Amino acid sequence: MEVKLISHTPEPEKVVAAAARLCYSPKSGSDIMEGFSEQDVEKFLQRLVSLGHTSPFEHASFTFSIDGVSRALSHQLVRHRIGVSFSQKSQRYVKEKAFAFVIPDAIQKDDALKEKYLAIIDDLQGKYNELLELGIAPEDARYILPNAASTNLIVTMNARSLLHFFELRCCTRAQWEIRKMANLMLREVQAVAPHLFAGAGPTCVSMDLCFEGDMCCGRTKNVVKRGKGTGEQG
Repeated sequence: MEVKLISHTPEPEKVVAAAARLCYSPKSGSDIMEGFSEQDVEKFLQRLVSLGHTSPFEHASFTFSIDGVSRALSHQLVRHRIGVSFSQKSQRYVKEKAFAFVIPDAIQKDDALKEKYLAIIDDLQGKYNELLELGIAPEDARYILPNAASTNLIVTMNARSLLHFFELRCCTRAQWEIRKMANLMLREVQAVAPHLFAGAGPTCVSMDLCFEGDMCCGRTKNVVKRGKGTGEQG
């Protein structure tokens, strides 16, 4: 898996802070960035986070290249739809005559299971190639390809969507592959916008609070029981 931040809004933290500043300033939008120090920006961002006023975060976007992840991961990723854009390698147009694939750690560390897994992958590869040789179009032959088949993505999210994404997908309850990807993405954005993403991550990190109920990993003792509302903790 390789995750790289390939583009982002110039001065993302200043843009977000300026958008918030505009709400409380008589200045025009074209003048709002003037005389805005780094200290001012940091204070505005801290204030926004403390108030839960994250709509200005939507003005900063971040674009990632994500290579070598499974189709199983991409199916989870597209469930995030607000403030998110996706482009993915097409199995309709790109032939998978020697497709790369992901091996889960639980299988990788067991030699017997890994041998069976690789045999299944090899069989599917052979059947796929056979269908192509018989004249079946890639768009139809791909139906037998596994969720393990690797794919490449370009993903763009605004900062508000990213914060929500990190809350869900950096959690230990998230599936291992997408959790690994989320943590790599978080590392990338923290390098260019440390104040925007200072407290980003699962809610046990950002709020010392868990919403997973009985499925909490135990990182925090402040657990909200399911169906009991946010006022009751266990």
